[in-house]
Amino acid sequence: MWRTRPTWPARQSRRRRPVERVRWWTYALLILAVLVCVFPLYWMFVVATTDTAAATQMPPRLVPGDNFFHLAGLVFSTVPFLQSVLNSLLVAGAIGAGQAVLCSLAGFAFAKMEFPGRNTLFLIVVLTMTVPTQLAIVPQYLIISELGWVDTLQALIVPGLASAFGIFWMRQHIASTLSDEIIQAARIDGANSWRIFWHVAFPIVRPAAFVLGLFGYITAWNDFFWPFVVLKSPEHYTAQIAIKALQNNRDIDLGLAMSGSFLATIPLIVLFVFVGRRLVAGIMDGAFKG
Repeated sequence: MWRTRPTWPARQSRRRRPVERVRWWTYALLILAVLVCVFPLYWMFVVATTDTAAATQMPPRLVPGDNFFHLAGLVFSTVPFLQSVLNSLLVAGAIGAGQAVLCSLAGFAFAKMEFPGRNTLFLIVVLTMTVPTQLAIVPQYLIISELGWVDTLQALIVPGLASAFGIFWMRQHIASTLSDEIIQAARIDGANSWRIFWHVAFPIVRPAAFVLGLFGYITAWNDFFWPFVVLKSPEHYTAQIAIKALQNNRDIDLGLAMSGSFLATIPLIVLFVFVGRRLVAGIMDGAFKG
């Protein structure tokens, strides 16, 4: 018995089916991942629109209530929330910009400059990443106290202007992307180390510095422990400390606390909407070049 061979469109259709199946599964997994990431934010908003009784009922309530604007008004009237958000913007912005510049400078020095003890000093910087942050709180507080910076915003900004991880990140990125030939050519043209960094190195590693600055910004915005230790006056509160001030020691109003948390999250969401593409591009650039 003769069998007819399938036509070309039929063979193409059979080949296309596994590809389409994989594509649909990929889309399904991506949608599931998005839902997992977005649901906590949605749940925060739901609780921010209800009272404590509705927030703790079983089965849990998944539909937002109509109490959000009332609770938001209580947030602004209970604590100086707007001033706290402005303080957080100032602190996080200064730390993000400082880490992008200072860690790039240190990374350039460790990667492309020769000086005595360079490798030993870099090893010490890397080893400091293994030290828990809590161990440095007491000596850091003593230094801040000696400087007279307790209950000031510079007590938050100055210690965060550079980080061991940021120096390591920028050193590795500069070492892998900036060739020694480019630096030698710049020196032949009469450029010193300062000009080489600003006009040659930094434009090349700017995406990595941007990612580092953004991570520093987010970390500073979410920081609670150190501001809680060093800040005393309500006018110096950051957003996270203001949220803590909304909670009574005996009775916690979940709706009020979640309303403050949701309002404090909005600036980060707006930031990611505007710089999300640059963040992904910077991470991918570092991944491929590293």
